[in-house]
Amino acid sequence: MDRARWRFTANHRVLPGLQLGVEFNAVLGEINPLATWFLLEETPRRPAFFLGTSSDRIGSPEGTQATYLTAVKSLPSLDASVYVSLNYSELDDGFNLPFGAAKGLGHGFTARWMDDGARSHALLDYDMGGAGVSLMWVWLERWGMAVHAGF
Repeated sequence: MDRARWRFTANHRVLPGLQLGVEFNAVLGEINPLATWFLLEETPRRPAFFLGTSSDRIGSPEGTQATYLTAVKSLPSLDASVYVSLNYSELDDGFNLPFGAAKGLGHGFTARWMDDGARSHALLDYDMGGAGVSLMWVWLERWGMAVHAGF
């Protein structure tokens, strides 16, 4: 689990539909590329689609990348959203199907359930607009925390 103990990411939107970034693992000095290309925006009837790459899932060995095509759809009447990905995992040397759902709880809180194609995770997010914090239950075994800020 040392690989993911301290991880920092930075992303920058270089074009309206393209976001590039880096992921830095402070424990190992490992740097991985991040990229997200927004292919289609969500409409009332159609999900949004994006293509991306990042390090493979939590607990994967150093240097393994994942490449994915993701569909995400908000469900405004339920204050919720769902997603599913077709993910090529270098760790698995094949495809898997990550998926998840999020449900707004009010007052800035969101409950999130994720499956990375192999194992499940639960999160409780608190968003304050430009910043937030997530309490994570990784693999439904280990506790963690993530902090984010945008500027």
